[in-house]
Amino acid sequence: MNQKKIILAYSGGLDTSIILKWLVNKGYEVICFIGDVGQKDDFAAVEEKALSLGASKVHINNLQKEFVTDYIYPALQGNALYEGRYLLGTSLARPVLAKAQIEIAREEGASIVSHGSTGKGNDQVRFELAYYALDPTIQVFSPWKDVEFLEQFKGRNDLLAYAEEWNIPVTATKKKSYSEDENLMHISHEAGVLEDPSARPDASVFSITNGINDAPEKETVLEIKFEDGIPIQVKNLDDGTIKKDCLELFLYLNELGSLHGIGRVDMVENRFIGIKSRGVYETPGATILWEAHRDLEGVAMDKEVMHIRDMLIPKFAELIYNGFWFSPEMDFLLTSINKSQEAVDGTVRVALLKGNIISIGRESPTSLYNQDLSSMDIEGGFDANDSQGFININAIRLKAHSLVLHRRNPYKWRKETNYE
Repeated sequence: MNQKKIILAYSGGLDTSIILKWLVNKGYEVICFIGDVGQKDDFAAVEEKALSLGASKVHINNLQKEFVTDYIYPALQGNALYEGRYLLGTSLARPVLAKAQIEIAREEGASIVSHGSTGKGNDQVRFELAYYALDPTIQVFSPWKDVEFLEQFKGRNDLLAYAEEWNIPVTATKKKSYSEDENLMHISHEAGVLEDPSARPDASVFSITNGINDAPEKETVLEIKFEDGIPIQVKNLDDGTIKKDCLELFLYLNELGSLHGIGRVDMVENRFIGIKSRGVYETPGATILWEAHRDLEGVAMDKEVMHIRDMLIPKFAELIYNGFWFSPEMDFLLTSINKSQEAVDGTVRVALLKGNIISIGRESPTSLYNQDLSSMDIEGGFDANDSQGFININAIRLKAHSLVLHRRNPYKWRKETNYE
C-alpha cells in the first residue's frame, strides 16, 4: 500500500475543500470520495472543484438504494427511535458512507482515510468506529483532532484566509447561522442560532416540510403493504398512484409527508461524547413508515415477542446513534429483530393531514386478532369463568406482599386501608 495515499470523504464545502488542499500541500495523494445518499448537491460541480484543488481522482458512489434497504429498513423493523423522538437520519447514513469509503481505500491501495467531522460532534465517532470495524489496519486522519492542523486553523477566519491564499472557490463568506445535514431520510438543523433551546426556530429553518398552516386542508389516504416488516408497496387511494421500488416508494412518501407537514421534531438530545445538543429535524417519509409499521405489528405480532423487542428499542437506537452499526452486539440485535418480523405481513391504511398520520385500518394474512374472541357481545369460545382462576393466581403474590407490610407496620397498614 501507498503510505502517502489518502481517501478523503469530500463534500465540496469550505471545511473539506481546505482539508483537501492542505493535504495536497503536505505531499499526500488525495483521492476524494463523494457518497450520494440523497443530498441535493451538484455532484459534477463538486467533482470539478476537487480536481481543481489537486485531487488525483474522485469517486462518486450512488448509495441511495443501499441506504434504504440495508440501513433504513432494518431500523424500521426495530422501530428505532433515539430517546423516544429522533429517527436517526444522520446516524443511519454514516455506516453506509464509511463502508463505501473503506471499499474505495481497498480498491485504490490506500492505507489512510479522512473525514471533516469536528471534534465535538457525534459524526467523528460514527465514521471512525465504522472504519476500524471494517478494516482494523486502516489509519484515520482526523484534521479537527490533529495538532498541526488545529494550530494553523483556529476558526472560520483562518479557513477563509487559506482559501483566499490558495484560490479555493468559496460559495459564500457568510453561511447560515446553523449547520445542516441532508440525505434522503431527513434533514437536520443544529448549532448557531438554534443553540438556544428556548427559542422557537424561524420558519425559514424548515426547508423540506410545509408548516401546518401551509399544508393542504384535504387529507391524503394511503395503503402501505408490508412483508416481514418491510414496506413493499404504497398505493395512494385518492389518485391510484402505486410505488413498489424501495427507493421510489420512500421518495414518494417523502413527497407526501413534506406536503402535509409531517415529521418535524425539535429536541434536546444527549450526544455520545456527553454533550447535550439541540437538534431540529425534518423526517417526513420515515415518520409515515414508522407509524404504519407499528400499527401493523398490533395485529400481526405475538404479544411477548413484541414486548421483548420493545425492551430492545432503546439499546438498538443507542447503538445506531453512537456509531456501533458494525459491532457484534448490533449483529445480535439485527438477527433478533429480523426474526421478530417474520410474520409482520399485511396492509395499513393511513390518512395524512396537517402534520398527523392517522391509522384508519389494517389487515394481515398473519393476523392474531380474533374478532369473535375480542367481542364484548359474542362469547366466541371464551369461558368468562376462567377469568376468576386467572385473577386468583395473579392475586396470590399481591396478597402475600400486603400481609408482609401488615406484619411490619400494622398501624400504617390500618390507616392506608381505612381500617382504623
